[in-house]
Amino acid sequence: MPHAPTLFAAAFLAASSHSGAVAQEASPAPPDKVAQAQPISEIKLGYLRAYAPQLALSVLDVPPRDEGVAGAKVAIGDNNTTGRFLGQEFKLEVSEVNPNADVVPAFNDMISRGTLYILADLSAAQLLSIADLARDNGVLLFNVGATDDRLREEGCRANIFHTAPTRTMLADGLAQYLIWKQWRRWVLVYGSHEPDKQFANALRRAATRFGGEIVAEKEFPDTGTARRTDTGVVQIQRQMPVFTQGFPDHDVLLVADETEVFGTYVPFRTWMPRPVAGTAGLMPSAWHPASEQWGGTQIQNRFAKASGRRMLSKDMAAWTATRIIGEAATRTHSADPELLAAFIRAEDFSIAAFRGQKLTFRKWNWQLRQPIFLGDGRAVVSTSPQEGFLHQFSELDTLGIDQPETRCVLE
Repeated sequence: MPHAPTLFAAAFLAASSHSGAVAQEASPAPPDKVAQAQPISEIKLGYLRAYAPQLALSVLDVPPRDEGVAGAKVAIGDNNTTGRFLGQEFKLEVSEVNPNADVVPAFNDMISRGTLYILADLSAAQLLSIADLARDNGVLLFNVGATDDRLREEGCRANIFHTAPTRTMLADGLAQYLIWKQWRRWVLVYGSHEPDKQFANALRRAATRFGGEIVAEKEFPDTGTARRTDTGVVQIQRQMPVFTQGFPDHDVLLVADETEVFGTYVPFRTWMPRPVAGTAGLMPSAWHPASEQWGGTQIQNRFAKASGRRMLSKDMAAWTATRIIGEAATRTHSADPELLAAFIRAEDFSIAAFRGQKLTFRKWNWQLRQPIFLGDGRAVVSTSPQEGFLHQFSELDTLGIDQPETRCVLE
């Protein structure tokens, strides 16, 4: 049985806790006397992203050029559908910087043109570099890309709302399913880059939290060779079994390879015939392009029509952030960031987002509570939290760092 943290007990239940869909897109009702009006209040949103073309071990995994931005654009259209009745017009401006660049000039340029709501698709360091500037200029930031837990813990800010999940939320979602399946013995292989090590730490934490046992670990060093030309299929077929040879008996092999050095090569090439999970095989994510439950078909079809592809996790994080701004603006009939922030921070605020329940923010660090999808490249296998993992306040708080554990002191 799972180990029970302070605020929730993991006792397996007979009845499913995920039956019953809820309405997934709450649009504010227009005024009683609906009249088409010319926009009198322009609400500018910025999408500030760190972008450079990325390699992937499979060409099917190369991120789309408009990843994230496409989700924000669909939500802008959704916001304007209602906003036009209230004299509100939502606009989106996109600005790009290099992944290692100073983002302050791009931020200053954006707010100089009246943008007071910024969707940040940046590294943790870049986001923190503008957090205090944003606060001093009355700008609200929505983190749609960075999964770093430190942004919600020791580096948390009162003016940053997080619609992207954390690494610990992703790891906990995966771990709950493995424990539910009674697959408790894990081997962990991880890359040599810092993001890989951070996700490996999240998996270790999840093992301790839910009763999994990591029986062995091994690092896969990045030797700097060209990912596509230096290793052919024959070499991979020979090398990966050798790399995974010698592990003690285990139920699942966990992979932590966010930087795409080796993870895609692991499934079906391990020494022992075992399922693979983590950043390869069964993968946790904030959204899945094959999700059709809870009205998901509706948003998937609208997104595909607008962008010509399926919706990814970052698209959903950006869509959700943009809809939160739109919901707050239409409910308050205002474009004032202070009024919108107060509305979002209210006890009764929630947003419908095609994920089976209305989503709310954690008051202690402004992380959006959300279920975690578990799937491969083709289908959703399950969603977490799993049945039986209980919590005094919200079962979604069984995913990630809970309030008694937090190191966040909002400023």
